[in-house]
Amino acid sequence: MTRLTTSFHAPVSMVRPRGSRRIEIYGLKLDRRVQCFGEAAYGQWVCLEADPSIQTYCERPAFLEIGNEKLLVDFWIKQDDQETLLIIGEECSLQRTMLGNTDYTVKTISQNGLASAQVWIENWERILPVITSCRGLVPDTLLKTIQRLVAEPMQLSHIERELVTSEPTIVRGAILMLLHRGQLRAPQLRTEPLSFLTQFAPVEDES
Repeated sequence: MTRLTTSFHAPVSMVRPRGSRRIEIYGLKLDRRVQCFGEAAYGQWVCLEADPSIQTYCERPAFLEIGNEKLLVDFWIKQDDQETLLIIGEECSLQRTMLGNTDYTVKTISQNGLASAQVWIENWERILPVITSCRGLVPDTLLKTIQRLVAEPMQLSHIERELVTSEPTIVRGAILMLLHRGQLRAPQLRTEPLSFLTQFAPVEDES
């Protein structure tokens, strides 16, 4: 079947659900403000920003009609040229659906799945504002220098010590920017809080 890609650029208009917290943040991948309703949607948003394989996304892109009911899609994502609709905490009978002329995979994100990623989410809650504040301030030369320096797993403190002649805030922002882009890895962030001891590694290193 020929796929006609439907790109979602803005959420559907809706009233904030009663009892849910409104959380406004800046989406680096979208270059715009994002509004999440509730902690679960916010946690999933953090995961989308933290995953370099996610090319783009949109919060609350559409409703699915299931029988006589409408089910809100929490996120549309584009990942490795596949488009997926994410539904948080709702058991959805659909595994695929058509919207317009595009065929989508439908995936349910469980509350337990988000809870198990809490350390990862908390780390990226700290990382994303640093990257946002450094936008436009990090020179490409610094990014390339860091990539050359981190030829093997290296602690954050070591990287920053090697670049002590540069502005510390910009150095930290550059390191985290490379992580956000998928040009560095830091697997420890899934199980341990970000610290000077956190190791960053080149993406080709699989140890």
